[in-house]
Amino acid sequence: MRRSQPLKWQPAFDLIEPQINADGIHLYPFEAAFPIDVRFLMFAQQAGIRMNRHDYFELLYVRSGEVVYQVKDRYFRMKEGDLFVMGSVAMHRMAEYPKGKVKAAVLYFSPDLIRGNAPEGADIEYLMPFLVQDDGFPHVVRAATGIPGQVFDLMSRAAAELPAGSNRGRLSVLTYLKMMLVLLVNHYSGYKGTEDVFHRKERNLKRLRPVFEHIDAHYSGSITLQEVAACMHMSKSSFMRFFRNVTGESFVAYLNHFRISRAQILLRTTDLSIAEISQEVGFCDQSYFGMLFRKLTGQTPREFKRENESRQALRA
Repeated sequence: MRRSQPLKWQPAFDLIEPQINADGIHLYPFEAAFPIDVRFLMFAQQAGIRMNRHDYFELLYVRSGEVVYQVKDRYFRMKEGDLFVMGSVAMHRMAEYPKGKVKAAVLYFSPDLIRGNAPEGADIEYLMPFLVQDDGFPHVVRAATGIPGQVFDLMSRAAAELPAGSNRGRLSVLTYLKMMLVLLVNHYSGYKGTEDVFHRKERNLKRLRPVFEHIDAHYSGSITLQEVAACMHMSKSSFMRFFRNVTGESFVAYLNHFRISRAQILLRTTDLSIAEISQEVGFCDQSYFGMLFRKLTGQTPREFKRENESRQALRA
């Protein structure tokens, strides 16, 4: 194993939010030949990441702080030392930060890394804690079980080998991953879920794709419930129920989070005025934009921009 290095913490927003598309899917830039990564991330309310899902699987260990994690319409309070186990079909995000900023070690991996790399049938067994995540699944593994601490140690060992440029390095990382998965398989051995849950949720998300494409194409203008319901060939009431059931948010809340996230990116990466950005992301009323921005991030657009400029100046 490589000699351990001090953990390198980076802002989670900068890594994740720009990679979330209109479908709400986080497209992680894995190395194609070896799709796994470990990051040490800092999360904060003022740079909150909107509801998203992903095709990879995720383990998140709370290194410091407390956070309320949202999965659809369920909320999980996590404390230092807890572990979060997240599959690939439910919309989720960090929703609240009771004690301010949070540091978390996060492992992302494609299930394809395990599928086909184990004796027949064993690959699915490794992945079962991620495939059986129905609406009652207990996503949090508490620190008191001892499992999160062991997983964090294995994450850190894997991180020391990444990027894995040699066969030995890849074998080491894959071994650490399987050790983590065995810990989770044993922990969730009594949970009675089925893989059918995974496939049903995946089908429902695919049904919403025309809506996500409509948002991406038209978020800078007016979008009505009637328009998006028509994309699904549903009545407005049926669409609203279906959308909330699949994503855990109302359509209006989802659209607002999408627009504010785009505004955050523009505030960080352009010299556009706040008024121009407000128009760019679909708000005709700048005061309403400012009110909603503050509600969702805890800061005004001006405060957000000023803080980002100060951070960039310190890095220069």
